[in-house]
Amino acid sequence: MKKSLFTVATFVRINTKRFFRDKLAIFFSVIFPLIFLFVFGSINSGSSNVSFNVAIINKSDSTFAAEFVKTSQASSVLKVDKDITSLDAAKQKMSVSQLDAAIVLPKDFGTVKDGQSYPSGQAELVYTQNNQSSASALRSVLNTEFTGINSKFVDTAAPFTVTSTELNERSLSAFDYTFAGLLGFSLIGMGIFGPMNVFPELKKMGILRRLSTTPLRVWQYFLSTMIGQAIIGVVSFAIMFLVAILVFHLQVVGNYFELAVFLLIGVVTMLGIGLALGGWAKNERQAAPLSNIIVFPMMFLSGTFFPRFLMPEWLQNVSTFLPLTPIIDGIRMIATEGKHLIDIGPQLGLIGIWIVIIYVVAFRVFRWE
Repeated sequence: MKKSLFTVATFVRINTKRFFRDKLAIFFSVIFPLIFLFVFGSINSGSSNVSFNVAIINKSDSTFAAEFVKTSQASSVLKVDKDITSLDAAKQKMSVSQLDAAIVLPKDFGTVKDGQSYPSGQAELVYTQNNQSSASALRSVLNTEFTGINSKFVDTAAPFTVTSTELNERSLSAFDYTFAGLLGFSLIGMGIFGPMNVFPELKKMGILRRLSTTPLRVWQYFLSTMIGQAIIGVVSFAIMFLVAILVFHLQVVGNYFELAVFLLIGVVTMLGIGLALGGWAKNERQAAPLSNIIVFPMMFLSGTFFPRFLMPEWLQNVSTFLPLTPIIDGIRMIATEGKHLIDIGPQLGLIGIWIVIIYVVAFRVFRWE
């Protein structure tokens, strides 16, 4: 038994050294997921702050209109293009979707009319047909702002009001949801594409054929590969978490140790698919088509880049049983909901079933040449 474990430890060192010497492997296992992290993180990190690109065409000379323009330019909701001073220029920008709408203040906006002791006026919101949804939201924003201004001049009693109650519960932010999916995407690259690319290359070079003439057993080779990928996974995930926390302010609610254990289980699961594909294929031409058939459904149906609840119900039911789905669901439950491993029994059970199936297939289809 000691000899067997010594052999496993030796191949762990060999596989780990080979990985860190392979620039292409480092790129796809570490750098490539980071690129996706920055892309999706930049898209989703500011998604909670709603803003509108507008132009304000002020035709009024009143002090109130000038103050309104100044306040709007300082607003975080309205991003006012100060270079646009005419409606024609605003229309040109709206036609190419560089503006959501134009706010036109007529000549009498903010003036005090006869019989009144306060300024008044009606602003005009100009928008194109393809910006109806943005214009509707912007109209609500302006109405809310004018309601606050009106209350300073005229006392009004509102018969119906609304109040709000904050729940003492956390919900998924856009980036929290995406980050869990990006970890799943990283698992695919690390567990499947790694062995799938390495094994055919080793067969082509005749290395696996020579190893088959030694006392090395398949389970020893698989176990050493598994441990080596787990080490690589720890490094890759640590870098992703560090970047997500420092750059995009990721907040992990759950226990880091339990999350790390669950991620290693995910590495083992995905690695089994990579071992089966790479162990069966004689060359890259055989491995690539089959890997695409397996990887792409998981990548797009397991909630990697967008929520599964957006899919039709029947497709949600089907995607529940994909190997990657319980992994991503478990990551989200631990990281963002504070669940413990004992709370995600259904996900762990489904993963366990897949591990048995995948490794039975991997051992049966593996060939040294």
